[in-house]
Amino acid sequence: MDRQRKTLIQMSGPPGSGKSTTAKLLAKALDAIIIDHDMVKSFFLESDIFAQSKDPFDESAKLTYKFQWVLAEDLVKQDRSVIIDGVCNYSQVLENGAALAQKYDFAYHYVEIRAESMELLDQRLQQREPLRSQRTGVFRPPTDQCNGAIDSQEGYHILFNKWMNPKRPSTGGIVVESMSSLETRVSYILGQIAGADDRIQSKEGITEST
Repeated sequence: MDRQRKTLIQMSGPPGSGKSTTAKLLAKALDAIIIDHDMVKSFFLESDIFAQSKDPFDESAKLTYKFQWVLAEDLVKQDRSVIIDGVCNYSQVLENGAALAQKYDFAYHYVEIRAESMELLDQRLQQREPLRSQRTGVFRPPTDQCNGAIDSQEGYHILFNKWMNPKRPSTGGIVVESMSSLETRVSYILGQIAGADDRIQSKEGITEST
């Protein structure tokens, strides 16, 4: 009997959109392991390994991106479905995810939690319990981030507009609205994943049309 095809999911969306909450429910439904980008980055910040660096926050971010792919591949080799909980700001992030899934014959899915309201994001960010690497508001960067990197509300608006319009695959992405209920959001994503997997299996002759 062929093994059940495992899944690699790349989450995307701005801070405060509900990525992590959505990822946790998806992980439970799919028996997947989450790689939380912010949690890994916070660990590096708290370890003070870049204490002598001019920009510990930036150095931690770079190391986190490298480490998450090492960790993701190790989990994939163990035949575990993986959810990468982060933001797809760069094309390389999408390319790495798709390439890793293809290398090990995993189903690949891009899942974006889209947010249109910066005000709603700001409200959510102020209400949550942040990790060390996370923001506490649209205009409130993490304390470790270098002061003066962005020194105006206009600059933060530009930054969040970038996060609200991340890099996306040309086809096949799953997009849900952050204002939708969590139950509706997760149900829709799981339905899209199941439908895509059924289509792939049909093309490969694993299932027969009824």
